[in-house]
Amino acid sequence: MPRIADSSAIPSAGWAVLHLVFAIAGDRTDELDLTEAQALVDAFEAEQDAQVISFSAVGAGADFGLILVHPDLARVHRLHRDLMRTALGDVLIEVPEKSMVSITEASEYINPDNPNVEQLREGRLHPRNLPDTRLVCIYPMSKSREVGANWYAQDFDERRRLMGGHGRLGATFAGRVSQMITAATGLSDWEWQVTLFADDPKAIKDIVYEMRYDEASAVYGIFGPFTIGLAAPFADALREAGLSVS
Repeated sequence: MPRIADSSAIPSAGWAVLHLVFAIAGDRTDELDLTEAQALVDAFEAEQDAQVISFSAVGAGADFGLILVHPDLARVHRLHRDLMRTALGDVLIEVPEKSMVSITEASEYINPDNPNVEQLREGRLHPRNLPDTRLVCIYPMSKSREVGANWYAQDFDERRRLMGGHGRLGATFAGRVSQMITAATGLSDWEWQVTLFADDPKAIKDIVYEMRYDEASAVYGIFGPFTIGLAAPFADALREAGLSVS
């Protein structure tokens, strides 16, 4: 018997995350009725463990983006689909190379001897209350499989050693940058999606620059396109992206 349309698709571990990036088409001075789209976002955010981060994209690569977090993959898909059916959807052009489907995960490299190991795992699997910062930076990444630099040919202890150093370097940015790393293997063309949260643009520049020198990235890291955005409430982010909305 066929599955029922719009039925749930809940991961056995972690939550669904959908990063969406758009360009804006048409005359931005025409006032856009946002009532239907805003109602959809409000209804989504009212659900347990649902979160929406809206941002205006800085630069020429895109204009607007959404980060959707929910326990159910089908629910983030439904919001995406329904938004594209509204008046807002008529002026949005999707930028698929900057968008990503992923799920939250607890890294297999967390040190089991860490006294806060369960708290760390819970925070990564269920990232409630994502940081309310002015800036978000998103980018995809994968690990190299090249001869002489094949991440997946390394044994677990070596991979844990490398990721331990990577994590310690990232921890030096505590208070300046927060991050959410979600798993996309088998769900998207890349293996992970990285989301950075900060108020200072230089902090984002600094952490990405410093991480490039870490062995786990310098030898094995492959990075996709970066998108930097100014986070704001849904309607405000659209206005900051250049739309006139009512």
